[in-house]
Amino acid sequence: MTDKAMFMLKLSQLFKAIIVVLFLPLMSCNDKDKSNHAEKQFEIISDVKPNIIFYLSDDQDVYDYGCYGNKKVNTTAVDRLAKEGMLFTNAFTAQAICAPSRSQIFTGLYPLKNGCFANHTATKPDIKSVTEQMKELGYEVVLAGKSHVKPDSVYKWDKEWAPVPKKDVPREYIPLDSIEDYFKTAKKPFCMFITSKYPHGKYFDVENPNATDLKFYPFNSHKKSDKAYVKSKAGYYRSIEEDNTQLENILKLVDNYLDKNTLFIYSADHGVSGKFTVKDIGLKVPFVVRWPNVIKAGSTSNQLIHYTDVLPTFLDVAGGKATHDLDGKSIVPLFKGKDDEINRYVYGVRTNQNILNSEIFPSRMIRDKRFKYIRNFNSIEVVEKNLTGKPNVDFFLRRGSEKFKNEPFEELYDLEKDPFEQQNLAHNTELKVVKERLVRDLFTWMGEQGDFLKEELGSMPIITPKGNKGFKLDQDTPRRKIPDSLKNTLEKGDYTVIEYW
Repeated sequence: MTDKAMFMLKLSQLFKAIIVVLFLPLMSCNDKDKSNHAEKQFEIISDVKPNIIFYLSDDQDVYDYGCYGNKKVNTTAVDRLAKEGMLFTNAFTAQAICAPSRSQIFTGLYPLKNGCFANHTATKPDIKSVTEQMKELGYEVVLAGKSHVKPDSVYKWDKEWAPVPKKDVPREYIPLDSIEDYFKTAKKPFCMFITSKYPHGKYFDVENPNATDLKFYPFNSHKKSDKAYVKSKAGYYRSIEEDNTQLENILKLVDNYLDKNTLFIYSADHGVSGKFTVKDIGLKVPFVVRWPNVIKAGSTSNQLIHYTDVLPTFLDVAGGKATHDLDGKSIVPLFKGKDDEINRYVYGVRTNQNILNSEIFPSRMIRDKRFKYIRNFNSIEVVEKNLTGKPNVDFFLRRGSEKFKNEPFEELYDLEKDPFEQQNLAHNTELKVVKERLVRDLFTWMGEQGDFLKEELGSMPIITPKGNKGFKLDQDTPRRKIPDSLKNTLEKGDYTVIEYW
């Protein structure tokens, strides 16, 4: 062999050795190596701030989606997102009512802490909401559709487009043209909330509806032969279908104008069948997330997550960090395939004042993955201990407890065995330790939230805004009549005034 041939052989062997050293770890990588690779992939993607879109439907039960098990309703767009991303089976809001539910998404705080715990009320004026938080990280923050939050000083949207009228449908539409124009021309990363008015009533008028076209559950199976209920439910299904059309149009715009580094979340603000309650049918929400190259398609998470986790998650995705005063936590680890516990508990709040059926019947809820505890503070079982001795005030306290006379002081449910909360186990001695733990931790949380309700009975506040505007328990509403002798009898000293409302 010539010297030149020998030199070329050695050079070839050296090159092969270098190849082995460089690539052998990749060829033999184990699951941990793959996980590390995914982490690095996420970090690389995160160098370019993703666009963030949160699509929020209005008043739709978590049980009324194909991807959540109801094949009788048309939700093909949400089902598509679930196939292309991650479906969450244990996502919650703390309040089954519009304004308080939305305020949690925008502030990262539970309703009692952010101040919006009755419908149509404002959050506290010193709250630093998503608009300010995301702007500091270089984002434009946009609201397209229904608002239902205030004050303007807290929610300073860079752009805001109201819903638009549309013929032959019962509700206004999301502003599709404005959204499309924005997608075409956006010059910086954005965080956009697209907030639909569907399927919230008024529903479509469906002629000759058939109960066999609807899916029933333990909480409504007794209404299969109720013609008015079936007609309303059929209209609700049709309104869901209309919202599905809106979402399909949005996804087409996303596909046409935005790149894959777009985080897209779909949810609905609360369940209509459990509205105003702290039952899961009201508080459990759909939550589906798509983020190509980060979230594994067709994946599922059973971890407890909450609307207060949305803002911390957005801050994390945008390269920031949630402050310690926020109630929520980032769920980005779940996006990346980890199965980390995010929340041991989620909590619920019920305030019946300032709605058309306004009554004094506040409730609080604590829930882990298996067990759920509810306390109804003005239950008929305990109302006598809440009375004040003032006949006009006590009338309304009794009226509230009698309105919900079938709801006991304490409720405890084993959600693994009883997901629709049909069997109250509050007096089951075998679960005494479980109940004591939940009661203790609920009141600890209430104290941290600055709740005006206490564990001890004997004080049942009647809340009202400053200036006593609204919250008029002693006046008629379209759904509630007050005896003439008691109209306008509640005085300023009878109320607990919320100064910032």
